[in-house]
Amino acid sequence: MFACCRSLLSRLFVSILVVPVMSFTTLPGVWAQEQLIVGYDGHAGFQGPIWATKDLGLFDKYGLSGELVLIPGSARGMAALISGSAPFVQGSATAPLSTYLRGGDVVVVAAALNKFPFSVVARKEMRNPSDLIGKKIGILNFGGSNDLAVSMAFKEWNIPRNAATILVSGGAPERLAALMTGAIDATVLSPPETVAASRAGLKILANLSDLNASFPQTLIMVRRSFLANKRETVKRFLRAYSEGIYEFKTNKEKAIKVYANRLKQKDLNILEETYSFYGPKFSFPPRVDHGGINNALELVRHGVEVKGEINLGQFLDESVIDELEREGFFKKLSEARTRK
Repeated sequence: MFACCRSLLSRLFVSILVVPVMSFTTLPGVWAQEQLIVGYDGHAGFQGPIWATKDLGLFDKYGLSGELVLIPGSARGMAALISGSAPFVQGSATAPLSTYLRGGDVVVVAAALNKFPFSVVARKEMRNPSDLIGKKIGILNFGGSNDLAVSMAFKEWNIPRNAATILVSGGAPERLAALMTGAIDATVLSPPETVAASRAGLKILANLSDLNASFPQTLIMVRRSFLANKRETVKRFLRAYSEGIYEFKTNKEKAIKVYANRLKQKDLNILEETYSFYGPKFSFPPRVDHGGINNALELVRHGVEVKGEINLGQFLDESVIDELEREGFFKKLSEARTRK
């Protein structure tokens, strides 16, 4: 699968080199279609904003021909971004922050979700977070948002990190299967897997979105050089993305259709529960929680040798969001919905 993904990204990279990028037409308010590859990293419900932006035709509305490409694994996503194969990537904070600390040309320009989208799911006989002491907890990988979510939860619950055994246990379906067979005692999952877990009689110990700690789970990243040279493209992208988030939050029927299509899910109850979990949590306007960036920094700085002070101002650039705010873009979206 990964070999196939690398081949696809190679073809995408070549296509970006040979297809000329169109610029604004001279007619005011009219945009030429600009070809863009947009990477995203999984099939969970927190991918909803980028799915909605594409499926509701909002890229086209703002003069972009956005092609979504699934790039499994944060390292591959960063490689696609840095190489220019995917000028925009949606993902969580840890991988781009690690890339930035190593000198990579990456900057975060927006965030759609600033809370952990996970729940701690455990064997049915477990009742409280303290029951996790001495148990095996499965996560996707070390250094990612699963890992940080467990660490931050243990901190709020006053449980030492080393009080449980943390194991790399695969993706969400694999972790759910491992939990059901007893290979692990608990894991972190998000809808729709949490719905399947509840139906199987497993215990939802805690919703980690209720933690005091924030975490930028769903970010939009570009290269700083791309932002400098193609600022209007970034601005159009963020118009489309922001409207996608707003439509997702305020139009349940549209959002559920997006989920049904992208999650390949026909069970309306699962779709309803997935939307109920994520819909209210998405951020509009799509600003980044700075405290969450600091939480991510605490996780990744241990694995990266950093000399001197860390300037997060170079990693985070919300100037385009600020510009849209000053122009009244977000207010106009809200007013348009009110008039309807």
